[in-house]
Amino acid sequence: MTATRPVMDGSIFDIKRFALHDGPGLRTTVFLKGCPLTCLGCHNPEGQQVGPELIFRPDRCTACGDCVSACPNDALTLAEGALRVHRDLCHLTGACVEVCLPGALELVGRPREAEEILELLENDRLYYDESRGGVTFSGGEPFAQPDFLRELLEGCRDRELSVVLDTCGHVAPETFRDLAPFVSHLLFDLKLMDEERHEAFTGVHNRWILENLQWVANGCGNGSSGREGPVPPGSGDGIGNGAIGDPRPCPSLTIRIPLIPGVNDDEENLSATAEFLMGLGRQPPVDILPYHRLGVEKYHRMGRAYELSQVAPPPKISIRNAVRLLEEAGLSVTVRGERYDDD
Repeated sequence: MTATRPVMDGSIFDIKRFALHDGPGLRTTVFLKGCPLTCLGCHNPEGQQVGPELIFRPDRCTACGDCVSACPNDALTLAEGALRVHRDLCHLTGACVEVCLPGALELVGRPREAEEILELLENDRLYYDESRGGVTFSGGEPFAQPDFLRELLEGCRDRELSVVLDTCGHVAPETFRDLAPFVSHLLFDLKLMDEERHEAFTGVHNRWILENLQWVANGCGNGSSGREGPVPPGSGDGIGNGAIGDPRPCPSLTIRIPLIPGVNDDEENLSATAEFLMGLGRQPPVDILPYHRLGVEKYHRMGRAYELSQVAPPPKISIRNAVRLLEEAGLSVTVRGERYDDD
């Protein structure tokens, strides 16, 4: 008699099909809500809290007033043709969303069953097979919902769907060591090496991050050097291609450094990063992700202040210097998954 898994609910805030930048080939990226970090430059603020959140897009609002009368908690008011959201009164019932035909109001983070997500992933199998792609779990931080993540990873294993997992690395080591070997490849963020600076920017220490990174780079405690031939995301082969029937092999690894002017682009931090990575049992490729401002508008929609409002994307010289410093240390470096070209 076949055992039946219990129904597992989790919170996600987006599913991106045919994604091209979250690993090789065509991918379906599932964004899980919740993150232990509160990075000042986070471009997915809707992924920081596990529970549902209300987003308001003023540019779509027609000031019809339907949402005002629908709200059971008087959290919406209409004055002088403009809608105001009183978030301290909002109980996130979603009643306003149901009557908002223009889509100005949206509730992100509704519960979804793991089996529902897995069926969607299974339906995309043809695209994975043809492009050597697969599934990517991102966030937020996937490990913030460990039971839900386990259900998804085991479901992908049973369906022989290869998995890439995007993580900030701030995970209790026992949880990380339990779940990380289920995936084919880890996209592992590394922001700051100094603990005090890391805590000032992200709100948490970096000890777990460095410990978890050392563990997976040094063979996951089993003497293995990991899957052979790790390559940067976007190159089209070498990672995430093939079944993960055995959940215990050590995943391959790519380090991703979000390069933020005035935060972590200085020579001191980059040199410390290079020294740390070169001291690992295997030197993973490094992918630099230059800071951008695409998430700024999300903060306004959620009624939050954006703390890096005065920060501009890094100039070419800063990117070039970061690439040079890391390459001179002996690391393989790309920018947004591609070899860096000043042009």
